[in-house]
Amino acid sequence: MSRATLTLSSKNYSSWSLRGWLLTKFSGLEFDEIITAPDDASAKAEILLLSSSILVPCLRHEGAVVWDTLAIGEYLNEIMPEAGLLPSDRILRAHCRSISGEIHSGFTTLRASLPVNLKGHFPNFKIWSRAQADIDRICTIWRECLAKSGGPFLFGERSMADAMYAPVVTRFMTYDVKLDDQLAAYASMVMTLPEMQEWIAAAKLEHDDIEELEVEY
Repeated sequence: MSRATLTLSSKNYSSWSLRGWLLTKFSGLEFDEIITAPDDASAKAEILLLSSSILVPCLRHEGAVVWDTLAIGEYLNEIMPEAGLLPSDRILRAHCRSISGEIHSGFTTLRASLPVNLKGHFPNFKIWSRAQADIDRICTIWRECLAKSGGPFLFGERSMADAMYAPVVTRFMTYDVKLDDQLAAYASMVMTLPEMQEWIAAAKLEHDDIEELEVEY
């Protein structure tokens, strides 16, 4: 039986690739990576938010082809339920799906204003009011989850939600977003996960920069 494959774009810039990769890693499914070429037009369009249809990451497994990040998470939860990508409790599962869906489809100003750039660091970055509103909403989500679960992850144990919000954590680090002690501790924990450290190390080895994402606004 052939191993699963996961098609990815840039590890330095692609929030969607990071989400799909973390979900697959968290699930325990063994897979091989297929990295799209740096000059691939569709991959660059996805990273620059110029594509209405995001086809990366794409998981192929035993005849299934799954290219939407939430669909990848649901598929992995179905075939690897012991991984706990979704909470076992019905109400918590609904909550996890809701906040995962919110980050999947919302926060467009945050995406455009604070693009993922793991090699970048922009202290004292100017955050405009609409992006700040997105940041405030995300902080509210995190506080509510951590208050209910007691931490250390959003739903106590590592779940789909932590994978979905991991790129936000990297944005906060890159653009020096100030967090209170509780949220800073959560963000630090996410950044020190072995999976995150593996991804970041690979991102730092990428040689090709996307000029549009290297500008300090």
